[in-house]
Amino acid sequence: MGAPHKVLVVDDEQSMREFLEVLLSKEGYSVFDAKNGKQALKMIQKNNYDLILTDIRLGDITGLEVLKEAKRKNSQTIGIMISAYSTTEIAVEAMNEGAYDFVPKPFDNDELKQTIAKALELKTLEQERKSTSSELRENIHFNRIIGKSPGMKAIYTRIEQIAPTKTNVLISGESGTGKELIARAIHENSDRANKPFVVVNCGGIPDTLIESEFFGHVKGSFTGAVADKKGLFEAANTGTIFLDEIGELSPALQVKLLRAVQETTVKRVGGTREVDVDVRIISATNKKLEQEVIEGNFREDLFFRLNVIPIKVPPLRDRKGDVKLLSKHFAEKYSAIMNKDIVKLSSYAIDFLNKYSFPGNVRELENLIERSVALSSTNIILPESLTISMHMKRRWVEGIKDRRFDLAEVEQGVDLDEILSTIEQSYLKKAMEIASGNKSKAADYLKLSLRSMRYRLDKTDYPE
Repeated sequence: MGAPHKVLVVDDEQSMREFLEVLLSKEGYSVFDAKNGKQALKMIQKNNYDLILTDIRLGDITGLEVLKEAKRKNSQTIGIMISAYSTTEIAVEAMNEGAYDFVPKPFDNDELKQTIAKALELKTLEQERKSTSSELRENIHFNRIIGKSPGMKAIYTRIEQIAPTKTNVLISGESGTGKELIARAIHENSDRANKPFVVVNCGGIPDTLIESEFFGHVKGSFTGAVADKKGLFEAANTGTIFLDEIGELSPALQVKLLRAVQETTVKRVGGTREVDVDVRIISATNKKLEQEVIEGNFREDLFFRLNVIPIKVPPLRDRKGDVKLLSKHFAEKYSAIMNKDIVKLSSYAIDFLNKYSFPGNVRELENLIERSVALSSTNIILPESLTISMHMKRRWVEGIKDRRFDLAEVEQGVDLDEILSTIEQSYLKKAMEIASGNKSKAADYLKLSLRSMRYRLDKTDYPE
C-alpha cells in the first residue's frame, strides 16, 4: 500500500495549523506543521515532504520563498498556496514559482481536500511513469529487444559473440517472437552496421518472380523485363541479407541459393555473367527445418550452410517476467501515439496476461495492448480492458475466486479495493450482457436493487 503522503502545513496562525492538521490527518496523510517560514526552511532541510501547504504571508519570510527553497531541494515537492489576501497578481506569481494551485481564504474544506488529493495522485502517477520508463531502459538490449528472462539473456550473449563475425546464422522460433529484431541486432553490432540490411520475405514472393527478386534479371529475359535489374543479393552487397521464412523456398530455388552461398556469386535471370557478392546471410524460420530435411522438403546441404550458428527464440509463454516488461513498453508506446495518459497496467491485468498462452507471441501481445490503450477510458489498464477471448476471461475470473494468497504476497501488500473492483466489474458486465442491457433484469440476476445497480454501473463508467 505504501507509506502515507507527508504534508507540511506552514501558517503563522496556530488555530489554522491545528485545524488543517486535524482535517488532513483524517484523510490519511502524515501531517507536520511550522509556525513561520524560517522554521519551515529548517524542516525542509532535514526532511522531504510530498506536499507543502503554505500561507503566503508568514510574518518573517513569504510562503513563496518557502516553496522556492523546497523546490530547490526536491523538484518533486508539490506546493499549494493559501492566502486571505488573494489577487490575480499573487496567484500568477505563485504559479510562476511552481505552485500547483492557489486557494484563497476562506476555503471550502472539501474543495481543498480534493485539490490536495488530485495533486498527490498526479505526483504518484508521474513517479510510476518514471519508474516504468527506468525499468524498461534497464531491460532494452541492443536498442530494440526487450526482455530479462534466462532464454533472452542467452540470446544477448550469443549476439555479442557472433556479431563481429561473417558467419551465417539461422534463427528459429514461432511466428511473432521477434526473429527480425534479433537479425537486425546482429547486423547493427557488426562491422557491416553502416552497410545495407536487406529483408526478404521468402513466403511473400510469387514463385514466378522469386528467382528474379533474389538474383536480378537482364533486359528481355522474360515478358515485362524491360531493363536490367539488380537482385536483392546484389543490393545487399557488403552488408547483410535477412531471408525470413526460409523454409518456404521451393526445391528449385533451394538449389540456386545453395550455389550462391557456396560460390558467393549470383547470375541474373537470362544472363551469363557471374556477379561477385559479399553478403552475410541470416535466415529465419518458424518451421523445424531438421524435420523438413528428414522429410525431403529442404536440402540437407543448404541447411548446413545456413545453420552454422543456430539461435532458437523462446515463445512468449516461456519467457517468465517478460510479459510485464513488454506490456508496459507497448502501453507507453501507444499511449504516446494516441495522445493518451495510460500510466500503468493493474497488477491483475498483468496476472491475467501471464496466464494467457499467447499463440501469436510478442506480435499478439503488442496488438492486444494497442487495442486496450485505444479502448481504455481510464489511465490504468484493467483486465476488462484487455480484448482477449471471452473464454480466456471467464477462466481468469474463475481463477480469482479460487485463488489462494500466500503469506509473503499479503505481507508485500495487495490492493484489495482493486481486486474487489475487478471482480465486481466483471459480474456487472456479464449480467448486463445476459440481460441485453436491461438494468432491471441485470439487477435481479445479481440480487441487487435497481438503485444499487445504477450506482455500481455509474462507478464503472458503463456506457448508457
